[in-house]
Amino acid sequence: MDLLFSSVENIPGVRGRAAFTVNSQAVFKEDIDTLPTVIDSKLSYMPWGADNQMPYDIIDLIEKDETLATCQLFNAEVCYGSGLCYALPAQTPTDTTDSNRPRIEAEVEDFMLSNDLPAYFLGVCQDFKHFGFAVSVIILNADGTKAVRLLRKEACYCRFAPADGKGKIPFVLYANWRQQVMPADRKDIEVIDLLAPAAPWPDLQERLASGTKARKFAVVSRVPTPDSTYYPIPYYAALFRGKWYNIKQLIGLAKEAKLRNSAPIKYHIEISAKYWDSIFRAEGITDRRQQQERIVREKQSILDFLTGAENSGKAWFSTFYITPDGKERHDVVINKVDDSKEGGDWESDIQEAVNMMCFTMRVHSNLVGSVPGKGQSNNSGSDKRELYTIAQDLQKPYHDLLFTVHRIIIRLNGWAGVKPTVPFMQLSTLDEHQDAKEVTSE
Repeated sequence: MDLLFSSVENIPGVRGRAAFTVNSQAVFKEDIDTLPTVIDSKLSYMPWGADNQMPYDIIDLIEKDETLATCQLFNAEVCYGSGLCYALPAQTPTDTTDSNRPRIEAEVEDFMLSNDLPAYFLGVCQDFKHFGFAVSVIILNADGTKAVRLLRKEACYCRFAPADGKGKIPFVLYANWRQQVMPADRKDIEVIDLLAPAAPWPDLQERLASGTKARKFAVVSRVPTPDSTYYPIPYYAALFRGKWYNIKQLIGLAKEAKLRNSAPIKYHIEISAKYWDSIFRAEGITDRRQQQERIVREKQSILDFLTGAENSGKAWFSTFYITPDGKERHDVVINKVDDSKEGGDWESDIQEAVNMMCFTMRVHSNLVGSVPGKGQSNNSGSDKRELYTIAQDLQKPYHDLLFTVHRIIIRLNGWAGVKPTVPFMQLSTLDEHQDAKEVTSE
């Protein structure tokens, strides 16, 4: 069962309600230095986040917000374009000099039929937009002369082995890391040789020349970031580190409270997920049902405090610490909500919150239809067409990064002249007498 951290509760004896939310800023916070987790004497991995649950926390936050989830899907679909193709140069009717062309066309067609490239490419686009990197696996034939399979390994289930003394990461570990404890058995972990991210093709050539028996290799496509870590922090982390994600969540809770009854929300209570974890650890609670019951009791104790706070001067003691840069980090924060506006539900703020989210995700609100409110503005058809064209053009660097693995396959298989490409559908103007046409970025 999923633990219910966010909720709207009645305050006993007070005409008002309290909204409990989880502080989203903590998802990217590292309270301790990240050290390798040892599986056995020969294998270890670098955790993704202090508790190795960061990708699942990110997914959970995205799935809880309609605007954010829609923007992520839109960005992945725009990156997908019209799909990945292995294209040969156009052949003129009089060009019959290339005798290898029929063979290459047949081999490329066989490769396309043997691999689900649409699902693969949409998957790596999703990983790129969610986490800033994607993992592809090339499987060679028995003698190591041809690439016969191409698979996507979901980024959220991938972990990197610690780098060696030369900074080279030897393996990618693929397993179900959603469990709070690491997989119980080594056999549940797939260990895949990782080609050097900076030079995967020379690394593959060197391994094959040295007589390696491995026939499965991982290639990491990674968005370069200002910091250099095992797992890049995506650009939209600013949403969670700032206030707008929490503000939008609070608006939704407030509107739900108003629909259920007319009692306004008077308090917004932000509780860090680590606060709940500390309670569970201190009291030795491991059963999910008992954890949920403990959450309910803790919320009630806070509500009881607020009830007395309405009539007497009480103080709330919460845990916090000072970061090295001098900032306070609170586990529990109680905010008094200004309900002086009519309805007390920030009706004029929802559009601003949505637009701020769309801005951070680099998606214009009109392109996904996520512009609420009565007085919304709407762009013309020409403006929308240009916005969509701009969104597609901005995918060029991501395609360049994702094409590396395909260039390796094409070179290894000897398909001279073949290039990976992602055509786009360009929306046409009325004078062209067609709705759209397919174009390439070349």
